[in-house]
Parts: sequence; C-alpha cells; structure tokens
Amino acid sequence: MKTWMYGVAGMALLAAAGCSESQSDAANLDQDNSGSEMTSDSGSLTAADARAFLEETEAELAEFNEYASRVFWVYSNFITEDTEYLVSRVSAEGTEMAVRMALGTAPFADLDLPLDLRRKMTNLTAGITLPAPSRAGAAEELAELTTRMSSAYSTGTVSLDPELITAEEITEATGREDIDLDAVPLDTMEVLMGTERDPDVLSAMWRQWRDAINPEQMSQDYAAMVDLANEGARELGFSDLAEMWLSNYDMPADEMEAEVERLWGQVEPLYEQLHCYARAELNEEYGDAVQAASGPIRADLLGNMWAQGWSPISDIVSVGSSDPGYDLTELLVAADYDAHEMVEAGERFYTSLGLDPLPQSFWDRSLITRPRDRDVVCHASAWNLDSRDDIRIKMCTNVNAEDFRTVHHELGHNYYQRAYQDQDTLFQNGAHDGFHEAIGDFVALSVTPEYLVQIDLLAADQVPGAEADLGLLMDLALDKIAFLPFAVMMDQWRWRVFRGEITPEEYNSAWWELRDQYQGVYPPVDRPDTAFDPGAKYHIANNVPYLRYFLSYILQFQFQQAACEMAGWEGPLHRCTVYGNEEVGRRFNEMMEMGASQPWPDALEAFTGTREMDGSAIIAYFQPLMTHLEEENEGRNCGW
Repeated sequence: MKTWMYGVAGMALLAAAGCSESQSDAANLDQDNSGSEMTSDSGSLTAADARAFLEETEAELAEFNEYASRVFWVYSNFITEDTEYLVSRVSAEGTEMAVRMALGTAPFADLDLPLDLRRKMTNLTAGITLPAPSRAGAAEELAELTTRMSSAYSTGTVSLDPELITAEEITEATGREDIDLDAVPLDTMEVLMGTERDPDVLSAMWRQWRDAINPEQMSQDYAAMVDLANEGARELGFSDLAEMWLSNYDMPADEMEAEVERLWGQVEPLYEQLHCYARAELNEEYGDAVQAASGPIRADLLGNMWAQGWSPISDIVSVGSSDPGYDLTELLVAADYDAHEMVEAGERFYTSLGLDPLPQSFWDRSLITRPRDRDVVCHASAWNLDSRDDIRIKMCTNVNAEDFRTVHHELGHNYYQRAYQDQDTLFQNGAHDGFHEAIGDFVALSVTPEYLVQIDLLAADQVPGAEADLGLLMDLALDKIAFLPFAVMMDQWRWRVFRGEITPEEYNSAWWELRDQYQGVYPPVDRPDTAFDPGAKYHIANNVPYLRYFLSYILQFQFQQAACEMAGWEGPLHRCTVYGNEEVGRRFNEMMEMGASQPWPDALEAFTGTREMDGSAIIAYFQPLMTHLEEENEGRNCGW
C-alpha cells in the first residue's frame, strides 16, 4: 500500500502526519535546534545550519509518525465516529507540521548544500500529498474533507434486489454466509463482479456501488479539497498540486509527464491488441445488443468493478484451445489453505531469497481476515508503525488466486520497509513511489507453475507444457496489460483537475472522456452530471497518487528480466521463478536498503544495470501472446 505506510518518511509526507504547531511561528523558522537565533537571511546561513534544521525535523517526524500511524491503524480497523474524529485531528496536525517543515526549507533554498541535504530539502517540499495553506483552520478543514471522503468509501454498502440475485446465489459465488441483501459490502461486490455473467445484474451492481458513496457530497468535498490543496501547493512555490505531485521523480515535472507518455507509448500497441480480442470475445458471448463488435467495451462486462483488471473473465476471453492447465484458486482450496497459510506462503518466498522471517509481532498485530463485528478498511495495505520492526499487513483475505498474489505484493512493502530502516528518516521510502509497488509485484511474477511445484501446490506432472504458454500469458495480460491505461488515466484526470482544466461541473464527463481515450471503455448506463464516478475508486476517495502503479508495472518486468538473467534462467521469461535464489535476494536487498537516499536511476542501476525505465521488458515478456493476438485480430477493426 499505498497511502501512508511505506515508511516513516513516506508516512509523514504522503499522509502528512506530524506535530501540531502554530503556523505563524513555524513558518518564520526563528530558531535552530540548538536554540540560537536563526535569521531569514540566507546569506547568514551555512550548511551546518541546514544540517541542524534537518536533524531536528527528522527527529520530530520520527517521533510523531509512530503515534500518528497507530491512530490511523485503529481507524482503519475500527471505523466509528470517534476514530473518525481522531484521524481527522491527527491529519490536521500532520498537515500543519508538514507544511511548516516545507516552508522551513525556504531560507536554505539558495545555499550550496551537500547532495544528501539538498535531497532531504526537496523531499520536504515536494513530498506532501495534500498541502494545506498555513492560514489558521485550513489544515483542520482539509482533514475533515479527506476523512469524510474516506469514510464514505469504506462504509458504503449496496442494497441488491432479490429478484436479480439472491443471498443463496451470493453465498455460492463468494463462500460467504449470513448475507444481508440490504447491506452488501464492497469486497463482496468485487467478487460478484468477477463471477456474475448476467449483464442486467452486472449493470445494477455497477451502478449501485457508484450511488453508495454519496456522490454529490463527495464531489463537493473533492472540489473544496482541490481548492485548499492547490492554495497550499502555491504557498510552497508550485503552480498547482499537479506540478507538486510530478516533482517527486528526480526530474522537472513537465519532463516526468512526458516520460509517462513515452512509457505508455511503448506498451500501448499490446493493449490495443488485447482490447480488440477481448471485445470480439465479449461480442460473441453477449451479442450485439449488449456488446458491439466495434467501438469501446462496456465497462461492467470486464469482471472488475472499475474495469482495471480483466482476469475474472478469462473463461470468456481465452486464446483458442490453450489452457493454463490448473486453477490456482482450486489448488489453494484443495490444499486446505486458510488466510494465515496464504500469508505464511508469501513469507516463505522472501525467506527463500535469504531474507529474514517476519517478526512475531507481525503475526500478533496484523489484520488478515475481515472481522464480522465492525467496519474496517478492507483495501489491502502494508504498514510500518515504528520505522523499525513493527511491520504489519491489513487484508480481508480470501482464499483465491488474486489474494495469493496480493499477499506476495503486500509483503514486498514490508520487506522494503525493513530493508531501509537504517536510512535517515527522510530517506526511509522507496527510490520513487513506483519502486515500492514494483517490489512485491516483481515477486508475484514468480508465482509460476514451477514455483507452485516447489511449494507443493502443483504436482510436477501437472505443469502445463509449452503449448499452454499462451493461456498463461493471457491470464497475466488480463491482469497486467489491461491495467496499464487505467493507471495512466487516473492521474491524468487528477492533474487536469488540479490545473483547473477540468471544473467540478465536468468531473464525471471528463472522467469518462479519459476512460474512453485511454481504455476504450464506456459506462453500462447513462451517468448524470451529479454522479462522481471517480470517487467510487479507493485511490480517488483516499487521495492516493496513482502514477506509482503505472511505473511499478514498467519496473516489475525490468526487475524480472534482470533477476532471471542473474539467476541464469534460460527458458521463456514468463516461466521464470527466482524462488530460492539467494544471489538474487542479495542484490535485491542491496537495492532496497538504499531507500530514497539516492536518485532512482542509481537504485534501478544497482539491480538491473540500466538507469532508464523501459517498457520493452513487458513487450519481451508477452511477445508470444502479442504475435498470437495480431494473427487473431487480422481483419478486425481494432481501436475505438
């Protein structure tokens, strides 16, 4: 995850948690940490003053982050009016502190500082996700808005019509009993979106979830939040929040935005072929009245509440007679895995690379299954509460293939957090935010048939032969490749909102214009201007930047390619697993230990040997599927 929990620095700067202090006093920066007077004239300041300022700042961050993270942990696991109050208050205090610290860097802006000090100053100014203005009451107002949006998302439920779907049918599809049709939670809805095939039921569930988040109120809150955060960004020297977010990648914001489009251009041809093939198969399944043979795809037919991953419809979108040869969910169930055993399997992967086991406190304090007695934030996340060994995950884990991979992903965050724990506080984070997401996803790429044999989930004689490779690649492409344009458009929408290019009245229409442009999907029902469909996605309602996920998908395949070369793998890249390879683990951990102490190209080079993010590894990984799809799509009118 995702919002807070990458490490102490990430916690403070992404969630802006910290100590409360008067803004007028803090912005003046009138004393250094020794108590001597410090003037605002940069000509009288030295690198020693800058170092003293940063040491004081990091000590304050480290102390308060542990307290703040515990408040957020309690809120995420016990959503009540009281915990909402607590998290809103600590968020306001943290925002005030983060802005104060960022403003405190101003007197040192023109000093010639050592690279490590300058890097820390930059992290303080550009690393805040939502900066509040320093005027009185602004931080509290921003915290109230963000907490209300988060709670609206996390507590939303749907009332399903028993004439469309019964409680018994839901139990059969999800394995969950005691279903209340008047209050179906989102995590149950997510499973149903992947198993249901009646287009009327899919459309109803899709629409009702978007109605469940109180969209009119959330839209108003979002617009107010944007105004406040933009005001805060301008106070810190940025033109708007978009520039601030894009300034976190060791290059100018406009160059980073161009880099994203370059990377998307590398992988877009593969997505277009996948889209063309999937649309044809859906047309054959449902007919022209539901899904036309040309144009965009109806979003609710793709097996996911947000059409961001299409793997649940692999039974419809298959590649001829190819078959992966096994169903990982069925293998897990047959082996009597429960949620805890899923996590234990993930831990064993990392220890097979020579990394240390998780501490006992992880098992004592993590939330691994959904409680039955209270509202919790079910979105999977990884936490480090003390910037040392108090690492945890929080998941409403289901015994299925998706959550098996998610466990490997989330534990990647925990192992990254622990690897950089000896870095200074402001360097306790990923090389950039895409690295943090890529770490676990790279490991999840090793969840191959060969890996499943090694952990006794699959018999050696059940490993599919080369003739099944297209099926294996299609399964992964429906998850990975389908996701890429969604990941790009999420922040494209926000950047344009932050710049004022999309007004509140245009929030929903612009959302669907971008979804059409990048993904080629459209809503199953007409969407009114009062809808706020962006807010039906966790990362919008909770203000989590999304570019990290796109970058992580680029990086994880680069990591896979480099690791497999390291391991001496000679077969197809998509069959490679590095399970048990301690040399890969050693090099991997060396990169992770760097944290954010060096520019990301240095970290990338340490593991892969190259300093540039490159989408070509994705194309190489999926090349057999790309060739097959091009042959299958010959004569079709691809594009939309």
